[in-house]
Amino acid sequence: MFGIPGKQAVTMTPAAAEQIMLLMQRDAHQGLRIGIKKGGCAGMEYTMEYVKNIDPHDEVVEQEGARVMIAPMAQMFLFGTEIDYKTSLLESGFVFNNPNVTEACGCGESIKFADT
Repeated sequence: MFGIPGKQAVTMTPAAAEQIMLLMQRDAHQGLRIGIKKGGCAGMEYTMEYVKNIDPHDEVVEQEGARVMIAPMAQMFLFGTEIDYKTSLLESGFVFNNPNVTEACGCGESIKFADT
């Protein structure tokens, strides 16, 4: 894949790991698959879905009991990303701190990478 030996493709903050573990326990999910697809106002957007069966082509990252799978086509875009989970008075959700992003819209869900 696109990794560096001994370094995980993505990391999770304790808050993200805790939330992912809660989601895994609901309906016995194996974890969450994260990916990238075309769309949004900046050109690309993150995707997340529950995983019942791990695809052998996914990059699997496990941290503090939480498991995230990275879809094959998204691996090069997500390498080095920190996944966080934020809660505020108005909303709660996952936040991707991605060093590969060159532009993002105000919602934080739509992103742009160099040469995309």
